[in-house]
Amino acid sequence: MVLLAPWQESARGGLLGQLACLGATACYGVSFVYVRRFVTPRGPGAVPVATVQVGITAVLMLLAAPIVATSTVHRVLSRYGLAKLTWLDRASGRVIRRYERERPGELVHVDVKKLGKIPDGGGHRVVGRQIGKARQNAAMRARGTQHRLVTGYHFIHSAVDDHSRLAYSEILTDEKKDTAAGFWTRANAWFTARGITVERVLTDNGSCYRSNAFAAALGDDITHKRTRAYRPQTNGKVERYHRTYADEWAYAVAYASDTDRNAAFQL
Repeated sequence: MVLLAPWQESARGGLLGQLACLGATACYGVSFVYVRRFVTPRGPGAVPVATVQVGITAVLMLLAAPIVATSTVHRVLSRYGLAKLTWLDRASGRVIRRYERERPGELVHVDVKKLGKIPDGGGHRVVGRQIGKARQNAAMRARGTQHRLVTGYHFIHSAVDDHSRLAYSEILTDEKKDTAAGFWTRANAWFTARGITVERVLTDNGSCYRSNAFAAALGDDITHKRTRAYRPQTNGKVERYHRTYADEWAYAVAYASDTDRNAAFQL
């Protein structure tokens, strides 16, 4: 009764809902008289009786569950406004709590995304893992070494305005302090050119962001905020921006080389 909520139908004047409510009331009245007359005088206490009732109800629900249509379940969930996919984070399945600053520049999220380079001729997404491994072994023999050839990484530095979602990104060679400081200097100039005065910057606790070089790049007019340790969701807007970049650029096409992918990169 609680799951199907027939009183909702009754409120709309549905005959089926009214009959279901009346039937449930009648069943409750009969069961109450039966328990008082035949069960309680024989000795079982209130707790055992309640336990048996709950157990019988659970069995009946298990028997009825396979015949409940998915459309009925969806209608019940929709009735109470539950389990909307747009409320949930794709990775964790947790409910998303959205927030937004009142004006552009009040808070800018900054972070780095490490992205593996593509070997010449294409990675395993293009040629498959078997051919890719064969090419790797051939390169090792040509170099006369037993060590796997390391293609290396790119580092995507990004800054996202909390209010407008306006974003600036660069592909750089590392995530060292001078690189991060130089990126912020260019990003701040880019925001300024578009009429946005940055007031606060939010980063994680990486060494490049804790350096004196990055503090000097921020200057005295910009407040530096850091996320809690092991809480990357605090900086979730730039994290989500990087995931969108990965889906719609980095892994959207099977690139034949690292140069092709970098050429498709846009700020």
